[in-house]
Amino acid sequence: MKRSHHLRILGILFVLTLPLANPWVRGDGVNYYAYVRALLVQHDLNFQNDWRHANLSFRILSVDPQGQIAPDFYTSTGHLRNNYAVGSAMLWAPFLAPVHAGMLILRRLGFAVEADGFSKPYLLTMAWATALYGFAGLCLSFLIASTFVGERWAFLATLGIWFASGLPVYMYFLPSYSHALSVFAVALFLWYWQRTRISRSLSAWLVLGLLSGLMLDVYYLNIAILLVPLGESMHGYWRNWVEPRHNWAESRTLFVRDLAYCGATVAAFLPTLVTREIINGHAFELGYDPLGFSHWIHPALWQPLVSSNHGLITWTPIVIPALAGLVLLRKRDRELAAYSLAAVAALYYLVACHEDWHGVSSFSNRFFISLTPFFILGLGVTLQEVASCFKQARSANAAVAAVLGALILWNAAFIFQWGVGLIPHRGPISWRQMTYNQVFVVPARLGGALKSYFTNRSAMMQRIETEDVKTLNLN
Repeated sequence: MKRSHHLRILGILFVLTLPLANPWVRGDGVNYYAYVRALLVQHDLNFQNDWRHANLSFRILSVDPQGQIAPDFYTSTGHLRNNYAVGSAMLWAPFLAPVHAGMLILRRLGFAVEADGFSKPYLLTMAWATALYGFAGLCLSFLIASTFVGERWAFLATLGIWFASGLPVYMYFLPSYSHALSVFAVALFLWYWQRTRISRSLSAWLVLGLLSGLMLDVYYLNIAILLVPLGESMHGYWRNWVEPRHNWAESRTLFVRDLAYCGATVAAFLPTLVTREIINGHAFELGYDPLGFSHWIHPALWQPLVSSNHGLITWTPIVIPALAGLVLLRKRDRELAAYSLAAVAALYYLVACHEDWHGVSSFSNRFFISLTPFFILGLGVTLQEVASCFKQARSANAAVAAVLGALILWNAAFIFQWGVGLIPHRGPISWRQMTYNQVFVVPARLGGALKSYFTNRSAMMQRIETEDVKTLNLN
């Protein structure tokens, strides 16, 4: 099957799943969405209206019943503290700007519409844009993987990670979070890096720098992905050094291009620095408390992977063959395997050092969703390696399809449990209860829940929010 056919099937699946997109700004998403709404509607970075319109479990911590926000939430510049990245707002803006213009025109024509950034047209647009960016990231990841494995296996790997990981939660159910947008930014960066890898001109290095800055604008932890171009450059310097007379000319050329790359990265990161200056009074004050030395030397070594408190591989086991595939990638591309594993390990270490390594309210461990392109590449390698062990292609296809199908169904039921509160949104879960729910509770409740999701979604979201607030009060 041609690549275009696989992309067409992915597109059909995306259209079919688009109705799942949930126009809901919640939790961390309040902070991400506040940037674009405040700038678009108010032309400033005053987030008071965003805090007052936030979901109850967000407001309960900062806004009193009279709508007054506690002084502790303001910075020295008089702005509400918002430490979250601005890249999501940058990516939403091209979709939301024409919607806002249309709402203003309708209001001038006498229609009773709310051009405040909180009404349904804005939220639907934000949700659809997030889903579209997530889908674009999946397509780019498929293109990357198909460079190293057969297109069939790249396609199946894309389907597997799409529907058997935590990505669907943040691509559809919680679209105001940055994670699906981060998948797009990382995939675009890796796709362009691979595409220009053999012979990268100065202008290509500049573009790569701009894409690197965008990754950081969207999600700070993506700094770990920068180990890919760093490793590439270090390997280039070493290769030039071991040549006769050390090939100083090539090293000087590479150094100039590295400087250009760094300059472009900083330039693309300027939107974040400008907002830090306005909100916190200093461009390099991100607003997060620095981690103590003990965190760096005593990380939560295994918990982010195997804990019942949103462990990555215990909640989403499809990551296991994906990580194995990055090791097996050494047979196809030794350098890319090394860069990929270094980036994955670095991001893991950053997460493990943080006191909230579990992501607080998270499906699986949401901090690792940015690694989706790496997971798709690794899973594709593993699938092709496993398929090579079968004598008949039909048997290989059937085995892979059966395993992926089982993982997708298990993950869908798990997401349902987490979404409706059959298991806690925060903290560790009981595997015994979770397994019982998967077999006996989810099949009985799924039909009615899906009907409510598509016919009376607002009421369903309100019930979920009310139950979550009760949990917070109990704790």
